[in-house]
Amino acid sequence: MSIAFEPLTLGSIELHSRIAMSPMTRSRAYGPGATVTSLNAEYYRQRASAGMIVTEGIQPSEVGQGYPDTPGLHTVEQVEAWKSVTSAVHAEGGRIVAQLMHTGRIGHPLLTPGRLQPVAPSAVRAEGYVHTSEGKKDLAAPRELSEEEIEQTIGDFVRAARHAVDAGFDGVELHGANGYLIHQFLAPNTNRRQDRWGGSLEGRTRFGLLVAREVAGEIGADRVGFRISPGNPLNGIEETDVEDVRRVYEHLVRGLADLDLAYLHLLEDRQRAFTHQVRSLWPSTLVLNPFTGAEPTGPKQLALLEDGTADVLTFGRMFLANPDLPARLAVGGPFNEPHPTRFYSGDERGYTDYPALAGSAAAVG
Repeated sequence: MSIAFEPLTLGSIELHSRIAMSPMTRSRAYGPGATVTSLNAEYYRQRASAGMIVTEGIQPSEVGQGYPDTPGLHTVEQVEAWKSVTSAVHAEGGRIVAQLMHTGRIGHPLLTPGRLQPVAPSAVRAEGYVHTSEGKKDLAAPRELSEEEIEQTIGDFVRAARHAVDAGFDGVELHGANGYLIHQFLAPNTNRRQDRWGGSLEGRTRFGLLVAREVAGEIGADRVGFRISPGNPLNGIEETDVEDVRRVYEHLVRGLADLDLAYLHLLEDRQRAFTHQVRSLWPSTLVLNPFTGAEPTGPKQLALLEDGTADVLTFGRMFLANPDLPARLAVGGPFNEPHPTRFYSGDERGYTDYPALAGSAAAVG
């Protein structure tokens, strides 16, 4: 049997396999005040055979919301609602961590109850659009965060992490990738500051490292993971200087390593050599979302566990369409195909109605 199906400990989180579910925004938090519902609980319950589930991005504050119907962890009502999800996953023997995602400049005032302007390291608007209650809108110009607001935002992450633990999550993952707020502090085109939050390596990495340090101090480093995506151009990020990327992420990874976090989650680019470099810098568990081009991560990538490239693999679209993915990987398939038109928003179709293999614990109830 492949090492993929052997147990592993990430900090204080005991995994029964090394096959994890990637964080995937689904825009189905239809409860009042950006809360999850029984539909979301069933979705995650079905996928509890994952060694670890990383949730969809959860905003740590109202202004951190950048998409419609995404859930939060900044109110009492949201905490209570999430308990139905964590209880459902734990009842099936699963492990689940909350991904804390502040979208920064990606968003629009119409997406928040208070009609809040998006915020960012610098007032640089991203190209693109979002869907709102009034239809498709261009991404709004963000407001530059003040020094005081940066400190408040770090506090928002800390409170959301505490709320995650109170809601029954096994840990949290800090989203420092994909062009969202932490990534915006790292990238030179989105962070044009010349104060202590920008400019130098120390300045550009300061926000992410402080968020990680303060969250670890609140809930324990053994419950905290951190996701990065060096060179990823998503959401208008420009990290095109290879040497600058290497220096920034080396500095960031070394700083995170000093905090003794439970894991580092790397969204890989085309350069496998850089993955090996990160592997050499990171002293504990490396979780990898491997680069596979247009194809989803699948059975072939299990070899990356065998050769030591990574300790845990995350699967996205394959887990979306195959709630019992570990069982299918163990026998080589068959695999359901996902329905892209139902990735975001909608009802149970394309969400909780994908069939499981006969006899699978993920069978739809």
